Amino acid sequence: MAGRQRRVLAATLALAACGGGDGQGPTDEGGPPVVGCSDGATGGALTRVCFPADWNGDLILYAHGYVQPDAPLAIPDNVIGGTPVEDLVNATGYAYATTSYRANGLVADMAVGDLVELEEMVRRTVRPDPARVYIVGFSEGGLVAALAVERQPDRYTGVLAACGPIGDFDRQIDYFNDVRVVFDYFFPGVIPGSPGEPPDEARIGWTSTYEPAVMAALADDPDAALELANVTGIPTVAGDPAILAETVAEILWYNVFGTLDARARLGGQPYDNESKTYQGSSDDLALNAGVARFAADPAARSALGRFETDGQPSAPISIIHTTGDPIVRLFHQPLYEEEVAAAGLSALLDRSDVERFGHCAFTSGEILAAFSALPR
Repeated sequence: MAGRQRRVLAATLALAACGGGDGQGPTDEGGPPVVGCSDGATGGALTRVCFPADWNGDLILYAHGYVQPDAPLAIPDNVIGGTPVEDLVNATGYAYATTSYRANGLVADMAVGDLVELEEMVRRTVRPDPARVYIVGFSEGGLVAALAVERQPDRYTGVLAACGPIGDFDRQIDYFNDVRVVFDYFFPGVIPGSPGEPPDEARIGWTSTYEPAVMAALADDPDAALELANVTGIPTVAGDPAILAETVAEILWYNVFGTLDARARLGGQPYDNESKTYQGSSDDLALNAGVARFAADPAARSALGRFETDGQPSAPISIIHTTGDPIVRLFHQPLYEEEVAAAGLSALLDRSDVERFGHCAFTSGEILAAFSALPR
């Protein structure tokens, strides 16, 4: 996965080129929009803006998912259910705008500001101004969307947060790291270095050496692989060992590639399993005695609050998740729903659960249905 956006979107968000257009777009003088897509930059981030021939006057901002921290900045060219996102948006009459964000990695908090910069750029360069502005975000972008509607009051008409870690970000970080330490317990020595500080060797050799080694180890001991899934809560597909091996490797990628970036951004080590009791193995006593333990740096753990939602959206929000998401698990949906209810804002929330395995594994029809819950 080095140098490209996470394949967590691979089931339905694969790479695609910008659809249509002649490369022109909004002008600096604030003129009428030109049909098609134009690429640019603002606030240190790359941008893409696409207008349909029959623009309805509204704008959708697209918030993309997690990107490998050391990858070059790039426009997120994604598809949903086989259709490029910009084409899907434009086909419904909406203008489309997206940003690379100013950096990759764990940047959901900063990305909220990048969406503001993106919207203001469109407003500076197009006349008339967009009448209504929506955000659609997937994975980390789902979190960006939820944070934006909470932290930028009265700016957005509505938000669609899909498959995002919006309910408990601390728990999301712990999940990724739990999978790593429990994997190391069952399959010691397959991945070099410490879960808390993965070495360059692991990142450089991930695709060629260590990812294949992880999948081979899991295939060679399917019973231990299932115990790993039981202990950590990884969804499975009828115990299919090949899918489980690919899924575990996918989750471990986040530890190998994201840990040092997270430590740098948070000012320390945020993961804590010092007092955690693991359950679900054939010998929980041995597991709890043998699994590696980590104590979080208090400041780093506290800094995770920058990525926590408060359940107080300032506009309607539609959330959608697959029930068998192995990367950002379904627990986020009810937790966010509870937050919103506690704030007395349940009328602003529409929740959809799709019975399916996979991360962000939606059809275009399911996304359009979730978006249709937002006001027009």
